[in-house]
Amino acid sequence: VQLQASGGGLVQAGGSLTLSCVGSGRMFRSYPVGWFRQAPGKEREFVVASNWSSSKTYYSDSVKGRFTISRDNDKNTVYLQMNSLKPEDTAVYYCAADTVGFWRPATASEYDYWGQGTQVTVSS
Repeated sequence: VQLQASGGGLVQAGGSLTLSCVGSGRMFRSYPVGWFRQAPGKEREFVVASNWSSSKTYYSDSVKGRFTISRDNDKNTVYLQMNSLKPEDTAVYYCAADTVGFWRPATASEYDYWGQGTQVTVSS
């Protein structure tokens, strides 16, 4: 499985961005997918995750109400809509897929395939 994340950029505080994560292969649509982020000097942290159908989604407290995860399985794509961005949202954002099946949404080690990351910078 290969994942390609895109959509990052520079935005002012209060602005919005939509990240995309395109996965390879027909099986991608059956995998849970999560978004994580890592700011300079900090550990990678959980942002949001979705099961294969988006019927179960999980959000970190820091983004709840501002970010939304969705997926278009016909396009093998998972989206992260980010609204009301804050400077503290600045980080490299990674998407990841869990192909094994013992899914714990917020645990990075549960995900076995990762995209390359896309930089999000929010200016104050």
